[in-house]
Amino acid sequence: MSVKKIVIADDSALARMFIRRCLEIAGLGDSEFYEANDGAEALQQLKEVSADMLVTDLTMPNMNGIELLTRISASPRLCGLPVLVVTSAGNDEQRKRLYELGATQILSKPLSPPMLVEAINEVFGINQSF
Repeated sequence: MSVKKIVIADDSALARMFIRRCLEIAGLGDSEFYEANDGAEALQQLKEVSADMLVTDLTMPNMNGIELLTRISASPRLCGLPVLVVTSAGNDEQRKRLYELGATQILSKPLSPPMLVEAINEVFGINQSF
């Protein structure tokens, strides 16, 4: 698989490290990873880097994941970006809203490498197994 540029947005350094490790296990170990502490930082990185995917939490300070998705979907340059949302909130109404805002996949916490592999396969149209 070719090198991908992936932005990981989460206010927890431990969560970012875990997501990165899961992505590496999922076959994206050669990717360039960019980490953001919140949505505002992620949006800035997305403007500077031609990212192939964003993995974001919803609950973050300064700019949360919903506002980040809203900004991405309103941007002509970013609106097609695959976005994986990792969240512990899983009610149907919120999931529907996240998809309407442009989420590509919604992954429930706790995240696992096999769950991420499945999402990556769908996003990039590959057939990688765990």
